[in-house]
Amino acid sequence: MPAASDHRTTTVLGLSEKDFQERVVQTAKLLGWMTYHTYDSRRSEPGFPDLVMIHRVRETILVRELKSMKGKTTLPQQQWLAAFALLGIDSGVWRPDGILDGSIVETLKGAPHA
Repeated sequence: MPAASDHRTTTVLGLSEKDFQERVVQTAKLLGWMTYHTYDSRRSEPGFPDLVMIHRVRETILVRELKSMKGKTTLPQQQWLAAFALLGIDSGVWRPDGILDGSIVETLKGAPHA
């Protein structure tokens, strides 16, 4: 019989991008972040990142593309993330394993970014 932690790991790593995003947004809001996600991106600029998060108290902005464990970033997504980074904005890709290793929560709490 698998251990409870094995089941949790399998469940978290198997999250869809939508379910993963819901967890990230919920956690971010609990930690004081304003979050923005384009609901229907079909008529938006291709590749714009999934989440833009602002913490007004810390005067910090994070831009993240969220991917499943197997998801790949597209060229337009990479270009947007690179453009944000060029401007000094903390940007990158988060995957569900960031829930397990604690790096997402650490970043949202203000630790060095992952």
